[in-house]
Amino acid sequence: MKAPQDVFAEYLTNENLKMTPQRRLILDTLLKHDNHLSSEELYAKVKKRDNSVGQATVYRTLKLLSDSGLVEPLDFADGVTRYEASYGKDHHDHLICEKCGKNIEILDNVIEQRQEQLAKKHGFTLLRHKMYLYGLCSDCKK
Repeated sequence: MKAPQDVFAEYLTNENLKMTPQRRLILDTLLKHDNHLSSEELYAKVKKRDNSVGQATVYRTLKLLSDSGLVEPLDFADGVTRYEASYGKDHHDHLICEKCGKNIEILDNVIEQRQEQLAKKHGFTLLRHKMYLYGLCSDCKK
C-alpha cells in the first residue's frame, strides 16, 4: 500500500496541481490526529505549525484530500462537517450522542453482513456506505 503522501502527490499530478509545502503540512497534520476534525480545528492546528497558511488553503486542500480518497467528510447532524483519514483504514460506523456530541466508532460484522444481504436482495452492489446511529451516551442518560 502506498503512503498517503504518495497517493496525494499522484492525485495532484493527475489534476495538474503541485504538492505544495502547505498542502503537505495540512495532510500531515490531519494524519497525526485520530479524532474527527472540523476544518476550523484543522486550521487552528496547522496555524500553530505555520502561521502563513490561510483558512482558504485548508478548505481547498480538504476538498482535494476528500476527492483523492484520503479523507472522508462526516456529518454528525450538528451543522459541522468533520473529517477523518480514511485511506488504508477499516470501514466503521458511528454512534453519536445528540446531547454532548460524543461519537464512538463501531465495527460490527453482523451489521456489515446484513447490509450486504439487503443490497443483494434488492439487486444492488454496495460500493460504499455511511451509518450514523444517534442517541444518548451513558453520561448524558444520567
